[in-house]
Amino acid sequence: MSKTCSVWTKGSQLCRYSVNLHQNTRRFSESSDKGWFRSLFVHKVDARKDAHSNLLSKKETSNLYKIQFHNVKPECLEAYNSLEAEVQKWLHEDRDYPCEVVGSWNTWYGEQDQAVHLWRYTGGYPALTECLHKLKTNKEYLEFRKERAKMLISRRNQLLLEFSFWNEPHPRQGPNIYEMRTYYLKPGTMIEWGNHWARAIKYRQDNNEAVGGFFSQIGDLYVVHHLWAYESLQSREETRNCAWLKEGWDVNVYYTVPLIRSMESRIMIPTMSSPLQ
Repeated sequence: MSKTCSVWTKGSQLCRYSVNLHQNTRRFSESSDKGWFRSLFVHKVDARKDAHSNLLSKKETSNLYKIQFHNVKPECLEAYNSLEAEVQKWLHEDRDYPCEVVGSWNTWYGEQDQAVHLWRYTGGYPALTECLHKLKTNKEYLEFRKERAKMLISRRNQLLLEFSFWNEPHPRQGPNIYEMRTYYLKPGTMIEWGNHWARAIKYRQDNNEAVGGFFSQIGDLYVVHHLWAYESLQSREETRNCAWLKEGWDVNVYYTVPLIRSMESRIMIPTMSSPLQ
């Protein structure tokens, strides 16, 4: 074969390869475009069998909790506590209201001049709605709100469910101090948090310090509150140090820390009227 013919043959093969490559590239591009366009409307998502509120909360009860944070004018804190105690006693005695205060505290270390109240609504959202409707038409309660408003700087609340693996918060004798540890989780991590703490809670039962564990439903979302009781700050330190000596506690801490966006701790003193003393 002549040199000229050899060059022409190689050139022809190169041309055919270039055409085939262009056609394959175009088909791949069209396929990719269709795949990209289709992905705008079709998403493959692992289906959850149920909402995390149903997976993590207690099945045997239908309790709904409300937590209130009231920032009080410093000069009004004593009067505020007396007024709250009076209204809480009245609501406890009136069986027409399906609600009860679980605990009331003043923050000792943390945000100062702050009152924290934890309420339980037996019967869930219907019980909450029933209470709200009745209180709207109660003249004494409306007067109480007006008087209380004069004492407040700000207030906020959340609706909560309790974790199935935590203790049910019951009245207890004192004297105790209480720690509320609040965790702001990364969205989508509540199930993972619950799975780890379902195992971790057994390491924190020796001194009866575990009071209750809750997660938010309305208000700031992906928020967890753990409530602990201690005889003193020294007792708190010793109890927490003992947990680190138990095999397995460190593993649960290791896996839950990456789930947290931020966290805070407040040490609280129960008010005179609080069922949790």
